[in-house]
Amino acid sequence: MSLPHGEVRTDVREAERLRALVADARRGDADASGQLLGNVHRLAHRYARARLGTYPSAAQLSDDVAQEVCIAVLSALPRYEERGVPFEAYVYRIASRKVADAQRAHARGPVTADHVASPVFDGEVDGPEHHVVARDEAARAWSMLESLTPRQREVLVLRVAVGLSTQETADALGMSVVAVRVTQMRGLRELRRHWTEQHR
Repeated sequence: MSLPHGEVRTDVREAERLRALVADARRGDADASGQLLGNVHRLAHRYARARLGTYPSAAQLSDDVAQEVCIAVLSALPRYEERGVPFEAYVYRIASRKVADAQRAHARGPVTADHVASPVFDGEVDGPEHHVVARDEAARAWSMLESLTPRQREVLVLRVAVGLSTQETADALGMSVVAVRVTQMRGLRELRRHWTEQHR
């Protein structure tokens, strides 16, 4: 069912399934805990990859962040209370902190040759020309994202790269739905302006 502004309604059954997994995992059900952590890892990895895509060894760094999120969620699960906020928002808040930690650690430490991005390790099999063009395009896209305010960047990552609904994004960031829509609109307008300037 379509909602205003072309937004698609979140699958209610999936939200209920996740809620049930959380409840079962909190009661000590090992199978539910495993399924829940699989969902958490998928959500956290997708979010981390969207936020850390330009970092050297982004795939490995994203996987490390996702693992840290899983550990944090598992250790905090006994204290988790829904309080009207979806579990996914709880996961994204933790993931946001872990991504920030990874970014700070990366900024502090030197990059060794082991961390240099490589098409062999990133799964690319195209020729060097394709690799150079893809890296150049990615660098331009990330530089455009860096021109946004941190809030605009976070909203666009959650809405576009991660695929959250407006309501889920609002819950994850502690904003109103209207504020998310306005921030998204302003961020997209700013990206459009930068893109137009680059392609004149």
